[in-house]
Amino acid sequence: MVEVFKGTTTVGVLCDGGVVLASESRATMGSFIASSTAKKIYQVDDLVGLTTAGVVGDAQSLVRMVQVEARLYKMQRGESMTVRAITSMLSNILSSRRYYPFMVQLIMGGVDRYGPKIYSLDALGGQIEERKIVSTGSGSPVAYGVLEAMYKPGLSVEEGTVLAARAIHNAMKRDSASGDRIELVRITDIYEEVGEPEFQEIMKHL
Repeated sequence: MVEVFKGTTTVGVLCDGGVVLASESRATMGSFIASSTAKKIYQVDDLVGLTTAGVVGDAQSLVRMVQVEARLYKMQRGESMTVRAITSMLSNILSSRRYYPFMVQLIMGGVDRYGPKIYSLDALGGQIEERKIVSTGSGSPVAYGVLEAMYKPGLSVEEGTVLAARAIHNAMKRDSASGDRIELVRITDIYEEVGEPEFQEIMKHL
């Protein structure tokens, strides 16, 4: 059997006026740490992001498909697809491959004319709209403990950013397949990756 890169914790938090996506950056091959700089959050449209957990090659292939389809739709229609439409398209791709599935767990999050939305997808195309929080990957049981305990309705995007970072930070302590650097993305009326100075300030609160 050929070893593949896998092992992840990713988080999505639905906030008042936006969405926060978070992940760590470790990829493993069994007990071997194959990479400490693996990218797991991708921008698939102007205000839509996708987190990936599972086999890296499968995830990257899906990201490329979705990015191209979203770009083509915008060229043809003159407007962006809704978050739900992009998620449904990805769900159909996953479902069509159920006998040779993509080995992934995904979180789609973004903002459109209907407001902030988060969806989770499984390897067979199951699509669920999440109302508060969601986590995927090997460290998700630990992340959920933090998210369930500390999430509150009406959470601001800034509070959601700290909460998502805390959930990933705690998962990294207990899951050997999760580690190295935390990546944070905020989506409101812009798609924004949290920079190093702000990240260091956030870490002071954890």
